Parts: sequence; structure tokens; C-alpha cells
Amino acid sequence: MPLESFDPLLRANDFVQDLKWDPALRDRFAADEDAVLAGYDLTDAERTAIRARDFRALHDLGLHPYLLSQLARLVFGTGENAGSSAPATALLRSLLGDDYDRYLGSRG
Repeated sequence: MPLESFDPLLRANDFVQDLKWDPALRDRFAADEDAVLAGYDLTDAERTAIRARDFRALHDLGLHPYLLSQLARLVFGTGENAGSSAPATALLRSLLGDDYDRYLGSRG
């Protein structure tokens, strides 16, 4: 995914960075996602995409591609099998949409 959509001013970028580096924030997010999101000056579209785990929408809004993968890892946990973990699967399903099954089929 190219950086063409990346918007450095998108506040969700800051949110994901904070979530990545602050264990207490991750705990609060796990306990009360809405309260944590309310503490950030996010747009309704950003909040909706984060709640829905809609990584494609976040990409289209301008979230950095690296932060997309970090958010998937943070909200779904870290799997042991690279590329087949719940975070990787959720990210790919969201990004590829209807092309997900075709993508899996092309991998053999």
C-alpha cells in the first residue's frame, strides 16, 4: 500500500502511536474503548473506522500503513504465525474486501 493516502495531520496517527507506546492507555482502551476515543479529537469517520476495525477506511482517511498493522496487532493481539494471525487476517480482510478469498487462493 503506497503512502499516497498518508495524511500526517490525521489525528488517528497520533492515537495509534499513543496506543502503541502507552500500556496504561491500551488497558483503558480494552476496558472502555469509547471513553478513550472520546479523549482524542478524532473525526466521526475516524472513530467509526476504529470501532469497526475497518482498516481500509482508516487507510483511505490517511492513516500511515505501518500504523494500520500496529493497530491490528494492538486490538487483536499478536499471533505466533506471521501472516496467519488474527491481526494479519483482520487487516487483510479489511483491506482486500471482496478480493480476500481470491488473494488467499493465489497464494496456493
